[in-house]
Amino acid sequence: MDMNQYLDMFIEESKEHLQAINANLLLLESDPGNIAHVKEIFRSAHTLKGMSATMGFEDMASLTHEAENVLDLIRNQKLTITSDIMDVIFQSVDLIESMVIDITEGGDGSADVSGPVKKLRAIVSGDYSAEQEVAAAATAVAEEEAVEAAQAEGTPAEDHDLDDYALMVLKQSKELGNNVMWIKVTLNENCLLKAARAYMVFDQLESMGEVIKTKPSVEDIENECFEQSFEIAYVTMQSAEKVRSTILNISEIQDVAIDPIQLKKEAPPAPVVTEAAAPVEKKAPDNAQAAAAKKATAGGKTIRVDIDRLDILMNLFSELVIDRGRLEQLAREIGKSELQETVEHMSRISGDLQNIILTMRMVPVEQVFNRFPRMIRDLQKELHKKVNLEIIGAETELDRTVIDEIGDPLNHLLRNSLDHGIESPADRKMAGKPEEGTIVLRAFHSGNHVFIEVKDDGAGINKEKVLKKAIERGIVNPANADSMSDKQIHELLFAAGFSTAEVVSDISGRGVGLDVVKSKIESLGGSVGVESVRGQGTTFLIQLPLTLSIISAMLVQVKDEKYAVPLSSIIETAVFKKDQIMMAHRQKVIDFRGRVVPLVSLQDIFQVPDNGADKDDEVAVVIVRKGEKMAGLVVDSFIGQQEIVLKSLGKYLVNVFAISGATILGDGQVALIIDCNALIK
Repeated sequence: MDMNQYLDMFIEESKEHLQAINANLLLLESDPGNIAHVKEIFRSAHTLKGMSATMGFEDMASLTHEAENVLDLIRNQKLTITSDIMDVIFQSVDLIESMVIDITEGGDGSADVSGPVKKLRAIVSGDYSAEQEVAAAATAVAEEEAVEAAQAEGTPAEDHDLDDYALMVLKQSKELGNNVMWIKVTLNENCLLKAARAYMVFDQLESMGEVIKTKPSVEDIENECFEQSFEIAYVTMQSAEKVRSTILNISEIQDVAIDPIQLKKEAPPAPVVTEAAAPVEKKAPDNAQAAAAKKATAGGKTIRVDIDRLDILMNLFSELVIDRGRLEQLAREIGKSELQETVEHMSRISGDLQNIILTMRMVPVEQVFNRFPRMIRDLQKELHKKVNLEIIGAETELDRTVIDEIGDPLNHLLRNSLDHGIESPADRKMAGKPEEGTIVLRAFHSGNHVFIEVKDDGAGINKEKVLKKAIERGIVNPANADSMSDKQIHELLFAAGFSTAEVVSDISGRGVGLDVVKSKIESLGGSVGVESVRGQGTTFLIQLPLTLSIISAMLVQVKDEKYAVPLSSIIETAVFKKDQIMMAHRQKVIDFRGRVVPLVSLQDIFQVPDNGADKDDEVAVVIVRKGEKMAGLVVDSFIGQQEIVLKSLGKYLVNVFAISGATILGDGQVALIIDCNALIK
């Protein structure tokens, strides 16, 4: 029997069962005496075992079977749950998840399950000991280091003149299983655009790992201040041969030499061993977690629809919206009452249809939120902190295209709150706070936007430390430092390469994170801001549009051209007398309700040809806003409000300044959609 036809169903159902297992495991850890949670986990694991065995994924079936044996003992109250046992079960679930991901990407779902299987069998037989596992791991590390020392491959780090920061990054990256290497790239003698070739090399390398240091510096390479070669300290999970072949695929590269970097060994820190027999601390289950677990295991009157079909349906309806606008314009021009009535009725019907289609594409944010309790659980153990994650508004809905993109930004923000925000239990106790910190992840609707809030009750942002780091990194001019407001200092956290971490780890400290969050959110048409009170905590607030497909916009005329300005960015439209326009710092400004607002001429920005039309004594202005900043867009006239279909400019017109897309109007004309954020910047 051909099983490929059932593969999609297997993948989707496996993800649902794994989500249910994770959610119920977290509840079980909080309330070890509640056998109902164990029964739910056992039911999902049993189904997953049967499905994977039927589909021929033997490794997954074998591992799930062993986990099922442990759960059966817990269910029949023959085994007492401990923190160490929970860790083994979580590790097994992680491995099963990685197998499902491999199957999703076209793999065969095979994996080395011998380690977790051995631990699970030891738990069943009563021979499992966390202390023995730690000792065995330490022995394995010592043996591995002895082999590495015997081989003595590569060149010592000292030979490459690496500073302490780079050495720290390389050392910790190697401990996490990465390959650390020194790469020397030699260009052809007749290479004309050396900086461009170097950029292409860096672009390829950064897609596979992380560039730690270059010789000469990045600035010198960009300015072509090098001969025919440059060198790179590099961290990657890929092999040296893979890296070498990737670089050699770039034209005008003569040679690539790669040497492993040998780092001095340091004594490993003493392992933190928990008592195996100690029961897990009992804690009231979180309501959001309970709801997620219940929903993940419950059935409903639903039908799975391929996302591609919904996208096709949305595109077809988008064309219908364009034709609807055309019909409405023709009906007004012809002026026949019967035609106008029919078009109005069709407009109402299509409006209802539009709402239904948009609703079909809306997905609760809990699909993203549900993955975070498990992440917080693992991270707080790693950082030796106590944190309670509260999830509010998980039922809030967002467009599927937005949902797909917000997982990583929220992941960065939560890790940032836990690592930088929440203090250690000892520090919290000294500050008169409960030892357990709180992080609130909250989503809510407001108008045509969804807001997501990440709030912690930690130490807050240390302004002096942020400012000092920003000056050290050259992000802030020392002369301007004293005049910066608290808000401006807080915004420095979003600068590229900025980090206040003293120690680089796999959690933070590389200066990559909040700048990526800001870029991703703004690419979705949203914005992110931060507020903080020293000693009380920090709040990050993300604003996102409900949908990215059909938007409400104000159409404006600039000479012979028409433009669309998204209503979500507009505060007000107004007409000013020319004598009300003032000059400040060689910039035209207006007084708008007591605030000085700079004017931006769309004719100048987009170089619209002058049609020689008479200019009157008044100026039409669209007041737009991005966060706290405002600007006035100078236009010739306002056409009116209209729902428009957002169309991309295609792959040949990428990164056009201040233009986010285009739309087709009712008369067949194309109107460009203005990116107000870019103009305000």
